[in-house]
Amino acid sequence: MTRRARDKRRPITRRGPVAARGPVAARGPVAARGLVSAARRLAADDRELAAGAAPSDRARSSLRGSTTAAVLALLATTAVWGSTFVVVKDAVARMPVMPFLAWRFGIATVAMLVLRPRAVARLGPAGRRDGALLGLALGAGYVLQTYGLQSTPATVSGFVTGMFVVFTPLLAGLLLHRRVGASAWFAVVVATVGLALLSLHGIALGGGVTLTLLCAVAFAFHIVGLGEWSASYDPYGLAVVQLATVAVGCSIVSAFTGLSVPPDAGVWGALALTALAATAVAFVVQTWAQSLLSATRAAVIMIMEPVFAAVFGAVFAGDSLSGRSLAGGALVLVAMLLVEAGPLSMTSRARDQVR
Repeated sequence: MTRRARDKRRPITRRGPVAARGPVAARGPVAARGLVSAARRLAADDRELAAGAAPSDRARSSLRGSTTAAVLALLATTAVWGSTFVVVKDAVARMPVMPFLAWRFGIATVAMLVLRPRAVARLGPAGRRDGALLGLALGAGYVLQTYGLQSTPATVSGFVTGMFVVFTPLLAGLLLHRRVGASAWFAVVVATVGLALLSLHGIALGGGVTLTLLCAVAFAFHIVGLGEWSASYDPYGLAVVQLATVAVGCSIVSAFTGLSVPPDAGVWGALALTALAATAVAFVVQTWAQSLLSATRAAVIMIMEPVFAAVFGAVFAGDSLSGRSLAGGALVLVAMLLVEAGPLSMTSRARDQVR
């Protein structure tokens, strides 16, 4: 028997780490990297479709399940956010706004760091910088929304906050040089009329509604930025930096006005709900979901937040819904759908052509 024949009959023994892991485990990291890479390509495809470009036929079928999970998770998150309008409104009636936000985001940040203490370090300098910028936009939105809630019914605040879906494609067009179609501009007009029916008093908007409208703009900045950056970093670490930025900013402002302690068990309960469910968990989910979905798709899903806010406000807070309020809210929701009707129909037609 020749030496080559003996070598063929001799069993091959793997040594070192690969042999210890076994063939199935050895493929795990490769498969995980492939899924992340495909997810990033899918998000890029969605952004191209929103801009009117033809889709590339890459990774779409293998990620259909992940995309569906992202949509459902983001929808559940909007339900949690919608429920907090009533909770936060009651809490800030007994505690100053800035200390409440400082406690809320501080508790969320600490809880997340306890679970994964090295998440921020693993982001790298670029990830921490982008997370801080997102945190500034997020913090501005929450400060404006919380102050607006002091003089605005929870239902109205929920509807006006939902106008971020109108501002999101407009800001994407302005900042990222993506074309804004006629349907988007028409949606702005419809939303403005709806806002007037909801909150116009005489010849001026109410102060609380104006603050909440600015909150919607800040949230739109956050959604656009998150849509661009979330696929490049670990969602958990990026969420921690965002929440920590908000906590630090609110704490600095509270230091000048007085960082008070929650006065009673009711406020502590509101902090527990908003810090853990509506902040720590919710923003990890949103960051992960937007690594699979474009900013405009995420914004469309999140239009359900004002609907949930209206339901919770009417059922638990006794907010009244007059005919004028219902008509205004309906117009805002119509505007939210109109602003994405063009890109979504374009996406459907493009995918049909690929099939």
